[in-house]
Amino acid sequence: MSVHLSRELAGHLGELRHEPTRKHVRARAGSRTLVDSRRAVLVWEPKRVVPSYAVPVEDVNAVLEPAENVRAEEHPVRLEAGGPPVLDPRTPFAAHTCDGVSLSVCAGQVRLDGAAFRPSDPDLADHVILDFSAFDEWFEEDEVIVGHPRDPFSRIDVRHTSTPVRVELDGVVLAESTGALLLFETHILPRFYLPRADVRTELLTPTDTITTCAYKGHARYWAAHVHGQRYLDLVWSYERPLSDARDVAWRMCFLDERVDVIVDGVLRERPVTPWS
Repeated sequence: MSVHLSRELAGHLGELRHEPTRKHVRARAGSRTLVDSRRAVLVWEPKRVVPSYAVPVEDVNAVLEPAENVRAEEHPVRLEAGGPPVLDPRTPFAAHTCDGVSLSVCAGQVRLDGAAFRPSDPDLADHVILDFSAFDEWFEEDEVIVGHPRDPFSRIDVRHTSTPVRVELDGVVLAESTGALLLFETHILPRFYLPRADVRTELLTPTDTITTCAYKGHARYWAAHVHGQRYLDLVWSYERPLSDARDVAWRMCFLDERVDVIVDGVLRERPVTPWS
């Protein structure tokens, strides 16, 4: 019987998973390189959908001390209706979902409380999982990595489409285009990135929100103003995207979950996701 691969992967979300990487991984905090490893492993704790780096203890250039009272609440969400509950990626690192010991990373004046976790698993013996956000910079080889480690089983593809796309909100047209780029991302809904000339930017105002995607880079956001009401962070754009998303630079994307998208004359049902 043929295996549906995405369903197979989803069936293991409740388990501890790992995948070795051949990349040279380094991390800095302050002015010091505290992690330097050519033996790193990508680890997904149960219910996590994005990986963390784990390295052998001897590849951490710091003292690892027991961390006390390091806890955080889990924030379960569903990536799609009926799908298994997973942890929102914004759930803090300290919300561990497997057995193990929390550790602090200490080197001189640098102390990263609870930034390491030693799982009680024989396949990860002598490894510590590291909190990506606790460090100032991460590198794979000589390339800076942002957001979180990249998943080797996830990718993005960008494709041109001449299919007519119209975006409306409460009956007001916000954008209309036959020159969209469709961005396909593993496990994420396809998104339409529209030329700015096809967007009614006079209905938008910038907000202070900035988000980071490990694959696309840093996005800035706009609010939409319709019938006297302000809809916060409804639109985003990657003005200096990472190499995999270079084609969508300066284009604008609407949150399909909160607008009406008409594709080739057919109104699409609004998807239900963590961003609805």
